[in-house]
Amino acid sequence: MKRFSRLALILLMALPAFSGCGIYSFSGTSIQPDVKTICIEPVINKATKVNPSLANQLTEELNDKFRKLTKLEQVTEAGDLNLTVTVESYDVRATAVTAGEVAAMNRLTVTCKVKFTNELHPEDNLEQSFAGYEDYNSENSLDMVEGQLCETIVKKIVDDIFNATVAQW
Repeated sequence: MKRFSRLALILLMALPAFSGCGIYSFSGTSIQPDVKTICIEPVINKATKVNPSLANQLTEELNDKFRKLTKLEQVTEAGDLNLTVTVESYDVRATAVTAGEVAAMNRLTVTCKVKFTNELHPEDNLEQSFAGYEDYNSENSLDMVEGQLCETIVKKIVDDIFNATVAQW
Protein backbone atom coordinates (compact mmCIF):
# COMPACT_ATOMS: atom_id res chain seq x y z
CA MET A 1 0.00 0.00 0.00
CA LYS A 2 2.88 2.34 0.80
CA ARG A 3 4.35 1.71 -2.64
CA PHE A 4 1.01 2.61 -4.29
CA SER A 5 0.81 5.87 -2.31
CA ARG A 6 4.33 6.83 -3.36
CA LEU A 7 3.53 6.11 -7.03
CA ALA A 8 0.31 8.13 -6.84
CA LEU A 9 2.20 11.08 -5.31
CA ILE A 10 4.82 10.98 -8.07
CA LEU A 11 2.11 10.89 -10.76
CA LEU A 12 0.27 13.83 -9.17
CA MET A 13 3.48 15.86 -9.08
CA ALA A 14 4.25 15.04 -12.73
CA LEU A 15 0.74 15.92 -13.95
CA PRO A 16 1.43 19.66 -14.52
CA ALA A 17 4.54 18.84 -16.54
CA PHE A 18 2.58 16.65 -18.97
CA SER A 19 -0.37 18.96 -19.39
CA GLY A 20 1.70 22.13 -19.74
CA CYS A 21 3.97 21.02 -22.56
CA GLY A 22 1.33 21.75 -25.22
CA ILE A 23 1.97 18.64 -27.29
CA TYR A 24 -0.12 16.18 -25.28
CA SER A 25 -3.37 16.75 -23.47
CA PHE A 26 -5.55 14.44 -21.44
CA SER A 27 -8.25 14.65 -24.09
CA GLY A 28 -5.90 12.47 -26.12
CA THR A 29 -4.76 15.03 -28.67
CA SER A 30 -1.20 15.53 -29.93
CA ILE A 31 -1.44 19.01 -31.39
CA GLN A 32 1.72 21.06 -31.74
CA PRO A 33 1.64 24.27 -29.66
CA ASP A 34 1.93 26.54 -32.72
CA VAL A 35 -1.24 25.08 -34.30
CA LYS A 36 -4.13 27.39 -33.38
CA THR A 37 -6.92 27.01 -35.98
CA ILE A 38 -8.86 24.35 -37.87
CA CYS A 39 -11.10 24.62 -40.90
CA ILE A 40 -13.64 21.79 -41.15
CA GLU A 41 -15.26 21.96 -44.58
CA PRO A 42 -18.94 20.97 -44.82
CA VAL A 43 -19.09 17.24 -45.64
CA ILE A 44 -19.91 16.45 -49.26
CA ASN A 45 -22.07 13.41 -50.05
CA LYS A 46 -21.07 11.66 -53.29
CA ALA A 47 -22.64 8.29 -52.47
CA THR A 48 -24.93 6.74 -55.08
CA LYS A 49 -27.62 6.15 -52.45
CA VAL A 50 -28.02 9.38 -50.51
CA ASN A 51 -29.25 9.85 -46.98
CA PRO A 52 -30.23 13.55 -47.08
CA SER A 53 -29.21 14.28 -43.48
CA LEU A 54 -25.96 12.30 -43.36
CA ALA A 55 -23.56 15.00 -44.60
CA ASN A 56 -24.95 17.58 -42.18
CA GLN A 57 -24.88 15.06 -39.33
CA LEU A 58 -21.20 14.28 -40.01
CA THR A 59 -20.30 17.98 -40.28
CA GLU A 60 -21.99 18.80 -36.96
CA GLU A 61 -20.43 15.84 -35.13
CA LEU A 62 -16.95 16.73 -36.43
CA ASN A 63 -17.36 20.36 -35.36
CA ASP A 64 -18.61 19.31 -31.92
CA LYS A 65 -15.80 16.79 -31.40
CA PHE A 66 -13.05 19.27 -32.27
CA ARG A 67 -14.71 22.07 -30.28
CA LYS A 68 -15.08 19.91 -27.15
CA LEU A 69 -11.74 18.10 -27.20
CA THR A 70 -9.32 20.71 -28.54
CA LYS A 71 -8.55 24.37 -27.96
CA LEU A 72 -8.41 25.00 -31.71
CA GLU A 73 -10.31 27.98 -33.06
CA GLN A 74 -12.66 26.88 -35.81
CA VAL A 75 -12.36 29.08 -38.92
CA THR A 76 -14.24 29.01 -42.22
CA GLU A 77 -11.15 28.94 -44.45
CA ALA A 78 -7.36 28.56 -44.43
CA GLY A 79 -6.83 27.04 -41.00
CA ASP A 80 -3.54 25.72 -39.67
CA LEU A 81 -5.36 22.39 -39.96
CA ASN A 82 -7.81 21.70 -42.79
CA LEU A 83 -10.23 18.79 -42.89
CA THR A 84 -12.24 17.73 -45.93
CA VAL A 85 -14.60 14.74 -45.70
CA THR A 86 -16.53 13.16 -48.56
CA VAL A 87 -19.11 10.39 -48.16
CA GLU A 88 -18.11 7.90 -50.85
CA SER A 89 -20.63 5.13 -50.23
CA TYR A 90 -23.81 4.38 -48.31
CA ASP A 91 -24.55 0.72 -48.76
CA VAL A 92 -26.89 -1.97 -47.41
CA ARG A 93 -26.01 -5.65 -47.80
CA ALA A 94 -27.20 -8.93 -46.33
CA THR A 95 -24.78 -10.30 -43.73
CA ALA A 96 -26.58 -13.42 -42.49
CA VAL A 97 -28.70 -15.64 -44.70
CA THR A 98 -31.17 -18.23 -43.38
CA ALA A 99 -31.58 -21.77 -44.71
CA GLY A 100 -34.37 -20.48 -46.95
CA GLU A 101 -31.87 -18.07 -48.54
CA VAL A 102 -33.52 -15.07 -46.92
CA ALA A 103 -31.47 -12.34 -45.28
CA ALA A 104 -31.69 -12.57 -41.49
CA MET A 105 -29.42 -9.57 -40.89
CA ASN A 106 -28.50 -6.59 -43.01
CA ARG A 107 -25.54 -4.26 -42.66
CA LEU A 108 -25.55 -0.53 -43.34
CA THR A 109 -22.04 0.67 -44.19
CA VAL A 110 -20.93 4.27 -44.66
CA THR A 111 -17.49 4.99 -46.16
CA CYS A 112 -15.87 8.42 -46.07
CA LYS A 113 -12.74 9.71 -47.74
CA VAL A 114 -10.77 12.13 -45.56
CA LYS A 115 -8.15 14.66 -46.54
CA PHE A 116 -6.38 16.24 -43.57
CA THR A 117 -3.78 18.94 -44.13
CA ASN A 118 -1.53 20.40 -41.46
CA GLU A 119 -0.15 23.60 -42.98
CA LEU A 120 2.49 24.02 -40.26
CA HIS A 121 3.58 20.38 -39.98
CA PRO A 122 3.05 18.68 -43.38
CA GLU A 123 4.45 15.40 -42.05
CA ASP A 124 1.08 15.01 -40.28
CA ASN A 125 -0.95 15.25 -43.53
CA LEU A 126 -3.30 12.35 -44.15
CA GLU A 127 -5.50 10.99 -46.93
CA GLN A 128 -7.44 7.93 -45.86
CA SER A 129 -10.83 6.24 -46.06
CA PHE A 130 -12.86 5.47 -42.96
CA ALA A 131 -15.85 3.17 -42.76
CA GLY A 132 -18.42 2.47 -40.12
CA TYR A 133 -21.20 -0.09 -40.14
CA GLU A 134 -24.09 -1.36 -38.08
CA ASP A 135 -26.08 -4.56 -38.48
CA TYR A 136 -29.84 -4.72 -38.12
CA ASN A 137 -32.52 -7.38 -38.24
CA SER A 138 -33.90 -7.72 -41.75
CA GLU A 139 -37.43 -7.90 -40.35
CA ASN A 140 -37.05 -4.12 -39.90
CA SER A 141 -37.06 -1.87 -42.92
CA LEU A 142 -34.08 0.44 -43.34
CA ASP A 143 -36.44 3.41 -42.95
CA MET A 144 -37.40 2.14 -39.47
CA VAL A 145 -33.84 1.89 -38.12
CA GLU A 146 -31.85 4.25 -40.35
CA GLY A 147 -31.79 7.20 -37.94
CA GLN A 148 -30.41 5.19 -35.04
CA LEU A 149 -27.95 3.28 -37.24
CA CYS A 150 -26.61 6.49 -38.81
CA GLU A 151 -26.17 8.12 -35.41
CA THR A 152 -24.00 5.21 -34.22
CA ILE A 153 -22.06 4.98 -37.49
CA VAL A 154 -21.39 8.74 -37.58
CA LYS A 155 -20.04 8.72 -34.00
CA LYS A 156 -17.68 5.84 -34.88
CA ILE A 157 -16.41 7.51 -38.06
CA VAL A 158 -15.95 10.87 -36.30
CA ASP A 159 -14.00 9.17 -33.48
CA ASP A 160 -11.81 7.40 -36.05
CA ILE A 161 -11.17 10.64 -37.98
CA PHE A 162 -10.37 12.55 -34.78
CA ASN A 163 -7.99 9.85 -33.57
CA ALA A 164 -6.19 9.61 -36.93
CA THR A 165 -5.80 13.37 -37.38
CA VAL A 166 -5.10 15.05 -34.05
CA ALA A 167 -4.79 12.16 -31.61
CA GLN A 168 -2.60 10.23 -34.09
CA TRP A 169 -3.50 6.82 -32.69
